Amino acid sequence: MGAVLNVRLADITGDLLLRLSSEIEHLAGDDRLVQLMSASIEGNVETFVHLLRHGIDVERTEAPPAAVEYARRLAQRGVPVNALIRCYRLGQDSFLRWSLEELSRQSDDAEAVSSAALRIVAVASAYIDRVSQTVVAVYEHERDLWLLSRGASRSARIRDLIDGRAVDVASAEDTLGYRLSQHHLGLVVWAERDHPAEDRLAGMEHSVLALAEALDCAGRPLFAPCDELSAWAWLPMGPRRTVDSAVISTLVDGWERPVRVAVGEPHSGVAGFRRTHRQAVQAQAVALAGRAPAPSCTAFGEVGPVALMCSDMDATREWVAEALGALAIDDDAHARLRETLRAFLASEGSYVAAAERLGVHRNTVVYRLRRAAEERGRPLRDDRLGLETALAVCHWLGAAVLVPPRR
Repeated sequence: MGAVLNVRLADITGDLLLRLSSEIEHLAGDDRLVQLMSASIEGNVETFVHLLRHGIDVERTEAPPAAVEYARRLAQRGVPVNALIRCYRLGQDSFLRWSLEELSRQSDDAEAVSSAALRIVAVASAYIDRVSQTVVAVYEHERDLWLLSRGASRSARIRDLIDGRAVDVASAEDTLGYRLSQHHLGLVVWAERDHPAEDRLAGMEHSVLALAEALDCAGRPLFAPCDELSAWAWLPMGPRRTVDSAVISTLVDGWERPVRVAVGEPHSGVAGFRRTHRQAVQAQAVALAGRAPAPSCTAFGEVGPVALMCSDMDATREWVAEALGALAIDDDAHARLRETLRAFLASEGSYVAAAERLGVHRNTVVYRLRRAAEERGRPLRDDRLGLETALAVCHWLGAAVLVPPRR
């Protein structure tokens, strides 16, 4: 029994995270929510192991803080409560299966295995009942507060538009106070947790209003809190079909508030409302998966291909290694070679322009490009499109797709 309790929590947490993300559709696609789900799983598994190891009475156990916070966040996102309950049922099923398999490997004593199995099942059932009651109560309380404070009908209308449900446009416009028959620029804005909680949403909304004013938008933007750390927004662009993301980035960089922004491309009508939002969400996924801290502004127009590759990071990491060879190593020397090569390609093959862009001598660019080809293991002209894409992926996602340095 003692050997069974020497569990590898990280492995169990990873397995459960993969199962829950794949089997419960409401829980996938949001990196911040997935990270919190991982913390909740880890907290529950660790607590349950302590119960078994030390013989602690389940009635003296409280739900882990991460599990409580995860329930609150699901309520704020409008995820159905049955998804939360199913998390615990699937988690119980997976852990019991693992425990019973481990018992059979650890001992040939049928009586000891049976006794240990009965205890594990009993404790697991009691623990899941107690904790699930707690988190469901937290969920329901938070959901009531959230719906009351944010306006259920307005949030529901936005969700209908995002999900592609049929809506009466005139009625939706009245509810939202926002015109749908125009071009929209979708945003996702989020704040860091260390920013004062009482000022997060107000600060994000103020930032969106300031951005709309600076861009001379055709009306008041639509702002919709997503949870206490993030919000969705749409800027009314009227007939304008383009916007300079560099201008947005400059404006965001000048803000005093620690607010991050992901930006879609302008699109029109109801379909455009949904499309620009989806692009902003994909741009946010790149920002969260890549460099830490995330850049202040991430535009889909700059990271579109990278965003599509974030759906399978393992495959992306393997492809980057194949495309770049040793250039994909995560250290300062190879980072300089990658950025020099990226500047050279962006400068249409001009050594002088690349040198000016990087602030170095032309001969330095020539030398680094020669080293880059050596490290790649094949000429830089081979698979030019793949090379540029791989360099962009490395630039935005960093260590998440790079090869650990040699020891």
